[in-house]
Amino acid sequence: MIKHSALGASRFTRARALWKKIKYEEVTMAGNMKLKIYGRLDCRSGKKMKVKNRVFFENEAEAMNCGYRPCAVCMREKYLLWKG
Repeated sequence: MIKHSALGASRFTRARALWKKIKYEEVTMAGNMKLKIYGRLDCRSGKKMKVKNRVFFENEAEAMNCGYRPCAVCMREKYLLWKG
């Protein structure tokens, strides 16, 4: 798990570091540390969260091992299985 705020001091350095991690597939999922929810990087609700609450995962298994649940917006089927 990588905290978004740990990627750099400024918005530019964080964006650059994150872009590199996405490019080299070191990061494939994002999550909300406060709500314990994970989802795809392009999720419309995930894009709205604050930097201090955002974390990144290498894969879905890592997110689940950290105790996060699937997002109800971008991962609807997995969320319904989790909820069921």
